[in-house]
Amino acid sequence: MSDSLDDFVQDLQEQIFEETKAAYGEIVYQRWRNPLYMGKMENSDAHAQVKGECGDTIEIFLKFKNDRIKEASFLTDGCGPSAVCGSFAAEMSIGKSPDEILEITGEAILKKLGGLPEEDRHCAFLAAATLQEALNTYMIGKTLKNARGRG
Repeated sequence: MSDSLDDFVQDLQEQIFEETKAAYGEIVYQRWRNPLYMGKMENSDAHAQVKGECGDTIEIFLKFKNDRIKEASFLTDGCGPSAVCGSFAAEMSIGKSPDEILEITGEAILKKLGGLPEEDRHCAFLAAATLQEALNTYMIGKTLKNARGRG
């Protein structure tokens, strides 16, 4: 009995994987299976948490060196597409200056992914908005630091 249940579960899992690949494409599937840059970053220079209309929340953490993003990470309580988009937002930000970060939009993330089904496109815009909000907190902190003469 156990072997047939194990076989059923394994077959079902393979079917889910194949359907996910067919619906989302290889790039999204691979990142869904192995989300890079996931995790809380201690001592980040910037952090933002944004909750989307769908109820998913994405957090992004940034660490800067020489006014460029040296490290980035994300967390989400959301669906697979939210995790994929958070992962790509973090990846796309590494090595970028604040001005270059402004170019990382929901559309830019979707382009990098090769698109998403219509019902999941909002995840890319949520990830981009969270990245932009993290950048905003960094820039405000930097401005305040400079105004105090410590920049």
